[in-house]
Amino acid sequence: MGDGREVSEIDRLPIDVLSHIFVLISSFTDLAQASRVCKKWRLGVRQSMGRRESLCFSGFKMDDDSTSRLVFDAYSLKHLDISRSCWGCQISDNGLCKISLAHCVSNLRSISLWGMTGITDKGVVHLISKAKSLQHLNIGGTFITDESLFAIAESSPNLKTIVLWSCRHITENGLLPLVHKCRKLESINLWGTRVPVNSILGLLTISPALQIKPVVVLPSVDRASHWPIL
Repeated sequence: MGDGREVSEIDRLPIDVLSHIFVLISSFTDLAQASRVCKKWRLGVRQSMGRRESLCFSGFKMDDDSTSRLVFDAYSLKHLDISRSCWGCQISDNGLCKISLAHCVSNLRSISLWGMTGITDKGVVHLISKAKSLQHLNIGGTFITDESLFAIAESSPNLKTIVLWSCRHITENGLLPLVHKCRKLESINLWGTRVPVNSILGLLTISPALQIKPVVVLPSVDRASHWPIL
């Protein structure tokens, strides 16, 4: 260089190559530090986010602003996992509302909100109502009610699997429209819920091929049919 400064080999790399390198980094802390090195690296980090089809925040201390900012940059995103970890994810309804405004949400195929006890129907409804391509949803361990199930039934016609593990505030009133309108639904996990057996059998009359967990073999039934029980 004319000013006598030497240029390192990595500084010679174009932004496209840098972004490919940054895609290999899974630590959001490391990516944040890399983005502070210089403008070129910051652009490389941002471009790398746009290449990602999956984001998993489980195990990281994330808040509403940091999570929504990353999701906004991940315009190719198809799989989003913001499950609660032992370190405690601080996502709230406000964060889900912010995430719902990202362009990638309409293309999401899977979302996991497992164990997010800080969210309610308000945030879930905002997010799910925009996720029109959703196929797999895990909202187990949350305090959602039938209101969320109504929104899922209306907004997710391509839904194939849903985990409602320990969602103790859902009832048959929410499950019936879910099974009736989500005709591609293959599996529901109802472990730890308060849904009675009779209600579950009612779901099977709507969709006989539906797999509902937990299941048990009742020997008194002809051909040892499998019926779900709680």
